[in-house]
Amino acid sequence: MSRMKTRPSELTLRAKLVEDLKSLDQYLWAGHSVLIGKQKNPLVPEIPPIGEKNKYLAEKTVEDVLQFFGKNLKEARRRYKQFVEKGIKQGRREDLQGGGLIRSTGGDKAGLLGQKKEDREKSDQRILGSGDFVSATLQQSEKFLEKKYRPKRSIEDLIEFVAKQLALSPELICSGSRKKEISDARALVAYLAVEETGHSAADVARYLRIGRANVLRSIKRGYEI
Repeated sequence: MSRMKTRPSELTLRAKLVEDLKSLDQYLWAGHSVLIGKQKNPLVPEIPPIGEKNKYLAEKTVEDVLQFFGKNLKEARRRYKQFVEKGIKQGRREDLQGGGLIRSTGGDKAGLLGQKKEDREKSDQRILGSGDFVSATLQQSEKFLEKKYRPKRSIEDLIEFVAKQLALSPELICSGSRKKEISDARALVAYLAVEETGHSAADVARYLRIGRANVLRSIKRGYEI
């Protein structure tokens, strides 16, 4: 239970979607009401699976949560509700907010004011973790957004580009030949199309006339080439 620091039910209250815990108990769209047995899970159809052992994923998810709180259903629901009530009474905890060095000091910024810039860790209110983790996450996000909104070169253009660089014909690259130079050319196209331009592996597979799994293997080879 110590790992379950983020309670969706608390977020629902803080966002003022409901007024109090009593209203939360009846609110269907946070999952809390289903966990304590006040509402029926809307993700479970009326017609049950064939056989008692077959369970819907939504039912299994509820069981997976409640197993941390008790050995039987009644006890687990009671202790889960106590867990939520306790968290709500704690209010907003500064030590669980912010990122990097701010969070590691329990939210107390006073002790950080005298530190030199090079001694401070990267922090971001949206990310919980060490400075290195925050920096790596932000870099990955920037890379993803850059790729997502970058104007795409078509796969045909990339095939022609690689063909020209390697003195091959585009038709030969898409021929399915297993010759090393042709295979290397396909690997370059796969890498440029997926990693640098943002095309899907499935689209690249159709153009190169190879399986999607081969495209994924080719991406790594293309990077090495």
